[in-house]
Amino acid sequence: MNLTDLQKIRRDLHQIPELGYEEFKTQAYLLDYLSQLPQANMVVKKWRTGLLVRISGTDSKKTIGYRADMDGLPIVEETGLAYASKHLGKMHACGHDMHMTIALGVITNIVTAPLQNDVVFYFQPAEENPGGAQPMLASDEMKEWWPDQILALHVAPEYEVGKIALKPGLLFANTSELFVNFTGKGGHAAYPHKANDMVVAACEFVSQVQSIISRNIDPLDSAVITIGKVAAGNTMNIISETAAIEGTIRTLSKETMAIVNARIAQLIEGMSIAYDCKIERLERPAYMQVYNNEQVTKEFIDHLEKQFPEAYVPCREAMTGEDFGYMLDKIPGLMFWLGIDTPYGLHHSKMSPTEEALPFAVGVITSYLKSLDK
Repeated sequence: MNLTDLQKIRRDLHQIPELGYEEFKTQAYLLDYLSQLPQANMVVKKWRTGLLVRISGTDSKKTIGYRADMDGLPIVEETGLAYASKHLGKMHACGHDMHMTIALGVITNIVTAPLQNDVVFYFQPAEENPGGAQPMLASDEMKEWWPDQILALHVAPEYEVGKIALKPGLLFANTSELFVNFTGKGGHAAYPHKANDMVVAACEFVSQVQSIISRNIDPLDSAVITIGKVAAGNTMNIISETAAIEGTIRTLSKETMAIVNARIAQLIEGMSIAYDCKIERLERPAYMQVYNNEQVTKEFIDHLEKQFPEAYVPCREAMTGEDFGYMLDKIPGLMFWLGIDTPYGLHHSKMSPTEEALPFAVGVITSYLKSLDK
């Protein structure tokens, strides 16, 4: 597919970002596009707001899987683009519109010139929240079309177009969300001794939780706790009865994640007593590390070096999170970074990928899938 065709798809999708398990327009758009392709060797199944698309091979020895995530983020877009989001307060700021477009481009290539092997494309909803990979893995639809090998990509603003960055082993961190609610006793600002101020309790918790990284984690290890949101109070002269914080935890190992979560539980228990209040951590899904299969990754890098000799860039692991890790835990495969060369990072309201990355990615993936016909 050429750049113009891929741009059209990507810009259409960019205008209709939807949050996890709300991807109804997105699903309908994908179905409409797929319906215009040759149908002889293609079967499409719905799964919740996602899709599974199977392209039958001519003499299949195995099934190759390709995953593309679908959901947007609750961000007000500030790109100023003519094709900016039409859904107020929602944006494809993580590049999932690019991911879906690339998948459609590869489908278009191989549906008209079938490969030897079967290929299944998993359009997965809810990657950002609450996590669609685990339930998709458990679905009857995916179990019926289970791949022998799987791959996916993620756009990377810091790399140039034409570059692909990856490494064997750990690529993305283990992640866990942190939602904590505080409940005390409100009152008049002039009588603090008659109230129990949850602003104070929440602020102290935010300070103390940072000590976990500096005092409980091996300094040669890596972990991050970021509190991205603190909410409390109604006005300046009322002591707040409630407070809430939202954050994220990132670690390079499951063992370190267990240490961090255990220390947070101890802090909650101790501070509940110290501040004579109720502190409750809300349960949220955690994301498993993205761990690239050593052999599959080596073969992919070998293919890049032979067919796209300027493309491959070795990289380090990152503290980003991705629920594709659950798929890689069950299925040999890999994820790679695709360069999109933009000054604004992922999840930024002005993030705008360089679209010339689209035909490059489609070409690389199509070429790699052809190389697996052995």
